[in-house]
Amino acid sequence: MRFELRDVTTSDLAAILELNQSVIPAVNSLTLENLRWFLQNAFYFRLLADAAGLGAFLIGLRPGTDYGSLNYRWFCQRYDDFAYVDRVAVSPRARRLGLASMLYDDVRAALPDDVWAMTCEVNLRPPNDGSLRYHQQRGFRQVGSQETEGGNKEVALMLLDLTRGN
Repeated sequence: MRFELRDVTTSDLAAILELNQSVIPAVNSLTLENLRWFLQNAFYFRLLADAAGLGAFLIGLRPGTDYGSLNYRWFCQRYDDFAYVDRVAVSPRARRLGLASMLYDDVRAALPDDVWAMTCEVNLRPPNDGSLRYHQQRGFRQVGSQETEGGNKEVALMLLDLTRGN
């Protein structure tokens, strides 16, 4: 399979919504309206697709975006400059092919040289052990945790120091 990396367009949103909803609770639910907002406001919203369709997508934000996510705001309150990975999702047919790593590497390449950190959150409750291992292997470390959704969810707040040559 050969995957093409490209920016998301409006015509991709239905497939992105379908993939996003299929991987809940690893990511939060979205609506088409949410995706349209990301298309207008995210500094990074790209996908990988092949002849069979959508393989993966990633949404990234920078500080100063008017975004209501508790996890995003946690990072904004503590760090001046960073790249926040709001979500990454990989289709079941494309797992273990390195698509998430391709997207993370592309986010990093899209950042100005002076951005020192990439951040994200990973579910601790309900557990997402595969994602936690993946992020730790990439060099992310837990810098905090918080409960969301009225205590039904707990996330590890993760940071990758980009100045360490990870």
